[in-house]
Amino acid sequence: MEFVDDLNLVVRAQKGDVDAVGALYDAHHQPIFRYVCSRVGDRLLAEDLTGEIFTRMVTGLPDFTPTAVPFRAWLYRIARHLIIDHHRLENGRIDSALDAIENSDSESDPPGVIVDQQLTQERIRAALARIDSAQQEVVILRFIAGLSLAETAQTLDKTVPAVKSLQHRGLTALRAFLEKV
Repeated sequence: MEFVDDLNLVVRAQKGDVDAVGALYDAHHQPIFRYVCSRVGDRLLAEDLTGEIFTRMVTGLPDFTPTAVPFRAWLYRIARHLIIDHHRLENGRIDSALDAIENSDSESDPPGVIVDQQLTQERIRAALARIDSAQQEVVILRFIAGLSLAETAQTLDKTVPAVKSLQHRGLTALRAFLEKV
């Protein structure tokens, strides 16, 4: 259903429908932001990069072919390439922080809950930093960004079985690291 809705919105946006562009932004902004923030570890930088991703989306929409890859996978490819470019400019350093997984209503949580959440995020961040980068990318796309196996495969230009394998190995490695901590 989501694919059909995106396809309809993309076709309308390509015909100049500003409301369709806005609807695409509304539908994908939060997941893209969480993905970017999990890859760069800096909320303000993630906001800037997310803005650039949607600028590139608007610029690239006229050339987007809906039958080539699903819109969502195409959007994550834009995000992934922009993040790679950013890291190249930052001397190739990749920080797998999970600071983006903050709840906007976390201020209403008791301090003990907030501390527990932060400690859990730090453990996951440390474990993610220790696994293979390809496995890390798959785990983040699948479980933080919420992409399906097919969308993850299309985003990474890999086969679904390759993504399944990377996901399995990545989760196994994460589990092993988390059990040690």
